[in-house]
Amino acid sequence: MQVDAYLKHIGFNATPRVDLDTFRLIHHLHSDNIPYENLDVQTGTPTGLSVADAYEKIVGKRRGGWCYEMNGLMGWALSEIGFSVQRVAAGVRREQLGDTMTGNHLALLVDLNGERYLADVGFGDGMVEPAILKEGSFKQRHWQFRLEKLDDMWWRLHNHPEGAASSFDFTEDTADNRLLAEKCTYLQSSPDSSFVQNAVCQRHFPDRLEVMRGRVLKTIQPEGSYKRIIENLDDYRATLEKTFGIEIEGLEKVWQKILARDAELVGISSSN
Repeated sequence: MQVDAYLKHIGFNATPRVDLDTFRLIHHLHSDNIPYENLDVQTGTPTGLSVADAYEKIVGKRRGGWCYEMNGLMGWALSEIGFSVQRVAAGVRREQLGDTMTGNHLALLVDLNGERYLADVGFGDGMVEPAILKEGSFKQRHWQFRLEKLDDMWWRLHNHPEGAASSFDFTEDTADNRLLAEKCTYLQSSPDSSFVQNAVCQRHFPDRLEVMRGRVLKTIQPEGSYKRIIENLDDYRATLEKTFGIEIEGLEKVWQKILARDAELVGISSSN
């Protein structure tokens, strides 16, 4: 595991320093150059909290990852450079479903120059740069976010209106790795998990977001969004390579699961 290799992989060509410019640049380069994806869940390849495994997958094999891998890897790199990094167990959709959601997302807090920042490259369609941990709205590129202090413990990050999930909650306590490991296992094994049910790839670009969920590729731009249906396995493979920079074995199995899920959703829609 070499920090220089990670920095080269995301396109960081400067000398890293423990300052805000380095922090911001690493965050947005990671967001733009490493796609969010859950394809290992779809192929049945187990994934955990190991940063070494995330490094080998993302840097070595030029893949993407989900929150445990993406924020785990960036947090490790920032720590190696000299930043003060804290891992926190967040809860996506805790707003709607309660405390049982806690731990289904890994986020980072970074202390720098007397300020505390929220950092997150693992939400898929969320932030592209760190945000000072204080209440209020803030804009990153074309997207509007908001941080809300719920009580003495909990914060809520409100995602931009085009985001797939509306929010996640977190405290400033250091994450319990046992809880994270439990949720990580559940999310990739339970038939009730949306990660098991749906193949998802997301990637930031300076002018847009690309989101592929099952057979639907959605391009989100400031002036509006449009969708395209993925026609077949060859189209799916080409889209993964061209749009998301992902090449992976076992796509036939993934595609068959996508078709089955598509038929299931069509059936649910028809019955309603």
